[in-house]
Amino acid sequence: MTSFPPNNFSWVEPGKLAGLALPRMTCEYQYLLDNGIKHLVCLCERKPPYHDTCPELQLHHIKIADFTPPSPSQIDRFLSIVEEANSKGEGVAVHCMHGYGRTGTMLACYLVKTRKISGIDAIQEIRRLRKGSIETYEQEKAVVQFYQRTK
Repeated sequence: MTSFPPNNFSWVEPGKLAGLALPRMTCEYQYLLDNGIKHLVCLCERKPPYHDTCPELQLHHIKIADFTPPSPSQIDRFLSIVEEANSKGEGVAVHCMHGYGRTGTMLACYLVKTRKISGIDAIQEIRRLRKGSIETYEQEKAVVQFYQRTK
């Protein structure tokens, strides 16, 4: 099967963690698998369409309302999924509807944890890598508070 990258797909940590918009077609799930991604974290209220067409791709569902930040426990759950998958050499992709707000917030928290950088630096780096990321003040605040909680 031919595979195509999903909308707004990019690696934040090549081989380990990528962000994307809601995948809508089987060929997009196949692209993830073809690139070493075995885990897809969905941050939308509903699961993505056709997610069950690629059973080798494990779906993790963390429901976060659009334009709102993840809770501390949701951030912790996301980071433990990534850590566990990466420890087995498996990549993770995370998405919300367009791949900016909720996705960017989680990706910035990942950078805080793995690169030991401040929340502000992590937000700036995610916005450099993925234009338009982290859409609300509350989402920015969640990253900064995560940094404060971890130091």
